Amino acid sequence: MRNIKLTLLLWFACSCTAHAANGPANDFDKIIDDTVARYHLPGLAVGVIENGKVVYVRTVGETVAGSGQKINPQTLFKIASNSKAMTTALLGRLVDQGKLRWDDPVTKYLPQFRMHDPWVTANMRVADLLTHSSGLPEGGGDLMLWPEPNLFTRADIIHGLQYIKPGYSFRSQYQYDNLLYVVAGEVAAAAGGAPYETLMHREVFTPLGLSRCQVGEWNRDAIGNVAQPHRRDQGHNVVMRADGLVVPAITSDAAGGIRCDLDDMLTWAHQWLDPSPEQLRWLSGTQRQVLQSPHMLIPLSAQRRAWDNSHVMAYGYGWRMTDVNGQWLVWHTGTLSGMYSMLALLPDHKDGFVFMINGEADEARTVLGELLVKHFTAPGEQRDVNWYADQLERDAAKHAQKSAVPDIAAQHPAAGAELAAWTGVYRDPWFGEMSLCPRDGQVHFAAAKSPGMAGTVMHAGTRYLVHWDHSGELDAWLNFHAAQGAQPITLTMAKTDPQGDFSSDYEDLHFSRISACH
Repeated sequence: MRNIKLTLLLWFACSCTAHAANGPANDFDKIIDDTVARYHLPGLAVGVIENGKVVYVRTVGETVAGSGQKINPQTLFKIASNSKAMTTALLGRLVDQGKLRWDDPVTKYLPQFRMHDPWVTANMRVADLLTHSSGLPEGGGDLMLWPEPNLFTRADIIHGLQYIKPGYSFRSQYQYDNLLYVVAGEVAAAAGGAPYETLMHREVFTPLGLSRCQVGEWNRDAIGNVAQPHRRDQGHNVVMRADGLVVPAITSDAAGGIRCDLDDMLTWAHQWLDPSPEQLRWLSGTQRQVLQSPHMLIPLSAQRRAWDNSHVMAYGYGWRMTDVNGQWLVWHTGTLSGMYSMLALLPDHKDGFVFMINGEADEARTVLGELLVKHFTAPGEQRDVNWYADQLERDAAKHAQKSAVPDIAAQHPAAGAELAAWTGVYRDPWFGEMSLCPRDGQVHFAAAKSPGMAGTVMHAGTRYLVHWDHSGELDAWLNFHAAQGAQPITLTMAKTDPQGDFSSDYEDLHFSRISACH
C-alpha cells in the first residue's frame, strides 16, 4: 500500500497541469466566481475529475476572513457527513478481513446497545445502522452531538438511544440520523480491536495516502493550514467556533468529525471512480458495490424531478444515489455550522467532483453542486448560477408564506417572579439534567452536559422561549405542564422555526422537574 501515495502524487501532478488551460476550466471558473459573488463566501476549494483524471483544481478566499491566509489545496476543511462514507469503508475493510458481517446483530459487538423497542434491539443489524431507517426520528438525539463542545460520550449515546421514542416503524422509511453512525464507529472499534480514530488512521488514511486527513485529537498549529467556519453578520463573514490550539477528539467523529484537504479528497474520490489493483486489494469490488448500492429509498423532491429529470433516489451505506438526466449519480454532502461540502461521483464515466466551503452555504452548495453535475449530465444547458439561485429564493419565499413561523421580534427577558412556579432542576432520560433558575432578576437555562445550550428565558407574546447565549443556535419554545397527581411538573420544547435544522431536535426532549433550584 505504501506505493499508492507516490503513484497518485505523480498522477495529480500530470493531470492538473495538463488540463489547467483547457476550455472547460474557463467554464468552471465562471461557475465558481459567480457562486462566490452571489453568496459572499469566505473561501472554498474545488476539484473536478473527468474520465479518471483531475482536470481542474481551484481555491478561493482565506482560511480566516481578513487574515490574508489564502486557502490552497492543502487547507483542511471539516467534511462533516462526508465522514460517513469513510466510516462505512472502514466497516467494509473489516468485512473483507473476516472480522465483521453486515448481517451481524449490533448486540454481538455492543451487548449494552438498546433501542426503544426490544424487538428492534434484537433485530438491528450492523447494516441497519447505516441506512437511516431505524425508526429514530429525523435528527433524533442530535443534541447529544451538537452544539460542540459538550460532555456527552459515545457511551452516553448508546445508553440514551433506548429513551428516544421512534418516529416510524423499523426499516419502513428514510429519516436521516447521526447517532447510529456513532454506534457504527463503536462497532468498528469492537470488531477491529482498537479505538475508531486509530482504526481510521490505520485502515483508511494510511493505506490510501490521505496524509493530511485528521480525526481524533490533533494540534492545530503542528498540522497547520486549517480553515475556520464562518457565519454572516451584518454583511461580513465572521469566524464562529474557532479551533483552539488542541483540536479534541469528538463524540461525533464517525458521523461527521473528519477533516481533509482538497488533495486528499480528490485521492479519495478517484479511488472510487478508477481504483488501481492495489486499491482493490485495500477494499474489494464486492464491498465497493455493497456500499454504493441502493438499500433504502429516499422520497424524491419535486425540485429534483424538475431540475434533474430524476426518477428514483436511495441511500446506500454512507452514500446517496439518484439518476440525473439519465446518468447515475452517487454523492453525499457535509453540513456543520459554517462548513459545507459535497462529493459527487458519476461512476459510469469515471467523472466526479468535490468542493468544500468554510462559510454558511446551504444555497450556495445546492447551486454549485447542481451546475457541476450538469457539466457532465447536460453540458448544453444554459442555466447559470443566478438562474438556480433565483429559483431557490422564489421557492423559499413561497414556503415562508405557507409556514406559520410566529413573530418573536417583540420579546423581553422574563422576570424571575413570573416563572417562580416553573423554575427548578429538570431531567430528560437521554439528555440528562438542565436547570431553569433565577439569575440577576432573570431566568437562565443551562444544560449540565451541553455548555452551548445556555441562555435567557424570554417572554414573547403569551409564550416563553429560551434565547441562547451563543448566536447561531435556533431558539426554542418552552412549554410547561402542571403537575398531575403524583407526576411532577414537566417541560417540553420546540423549535421557534418549525422548519429549522433537524439537529435541533428539541421536540424529542421530555423533561421532568426533579428538584428546586440549588
